Amino acid sequence: MCQNNNSSVRVGVRTRSLAEPRLRYIKQLGATDIFVDHADTEEEPDEFNDRDGTDTITVGPNQIPSVSELEAARSHIEDAGLSFTGIQSLPYSLYGDIMFDREGATEAIEQIKTLIRNLGEAGIPILGYQWNPRSVVPMRTNPVQTRGGAEATAFDYDELDNPDELPPGINREYTEEEFWQYYQRFLEEILPVAEEAGVDLALHPADPPGLESLGGIPRLFRNIENFEKAMDLVPSDNHGLKLCLGCFSQMGEDIPEVIRRFGERDEIVFIHFRDVIGTVPTFHETFVDMGNFETTTVIRTLHDVGYDGPVIPDHVPKMDGDDDWQHRARGFTVGYLRGVIDTVRTSRQEKAGEYEVN
Repeated sequence: MCQNNNSSVRVGVRTRSLAEPRLRYIKQLGATDIFVDHADTEEEPDEFNDRDGTDTITVGPNQIPSVSELEAARSHIEDAGLSFTGIQSLPYSLYGDIMFDREGATEAIEQIKTLIRNLGEAGIPILGYQWNPRSVVPMRTNPVQTRGGAEATAFDYDELDNPDELPPGINREYTEEEFWQYYQRFLEEILPVAEEAGVDLALHPADPPGLESLGGIPRLFRNIENFEKAMDLVPSDNHGLKLCLGCFSQMGEDIPEVIRRFGERDEIVFIHFRDVIGTVPTFHETFVDMGNFETTTVIRTLHDVGYDGPVIPDHVPKMDGDDDWQHRARGFTVGYLRGVIDTVRTSRQEKAGEYEVN
């Protein structure tokens, strides 16, 4: 999945809008890959997604884009000089019944299979997903200010009201063993379809991680060991990680070691590149150049493991004058990452005697 003798780390973006001005701005930044944030009419956009529901792709219950719709979006993106690399994530409204083994789970699995087949036929190689009941339990608490007064999302466990109480709509307690059974059933159904379609599935951590449960709901993908278990449950070359560096940073993990661990297993599909200050139970997000880990060391490690794919500025602080996509902070992050990537690549070429000055 990620191994390549000539690694080529590049910068992509996630975006809901595919309007021409958005794509033109992304191209001007020098990013290369587009991951489309689904526009699900049953879910309200949160603080991590822009709210522009026009010129986009809708993915949700009974809202599976056709092959022709996906091909049209791919052509539109390619006309802007960019690559339609994947769907950023499945919406909770589509996988929630599977996660809780509720009525509707069988139909939801069939719809996800259709989505995967359509992606494969349209030549779109990646489908991200998470196993985290977004909008059911909180991802963040009150925001904080970071550098220069920019607003950053934060999590403080002590700010939660009744964190062990079942949230509305969840009518009984579930054990972790049950959740693993439901998840394994999902993989057994879905992964053969992904293999046949040539689509890679990429699993995102629970956010916030580390906690065994929240709102009385088990959180399977909270640590490294559970990710390895997920990859081993139903082994497949078409299953790996949406390696969210911010979430592993929230766990307090050594990020280069995490990259080496999953890179050596060839299980990195693509990367969410963000960072935080602090760890669970109290942390806040920040600019990519001032978090828990050192960006240059991380990029060097990606080269070391032969990672050949995109890094995505995931969540970014909100700067003065930003729109709801946080175009200024996102632009800063793309530029910063491109600079670090180019510096690391040039340094390695010089050491290998491959770099020529024009």
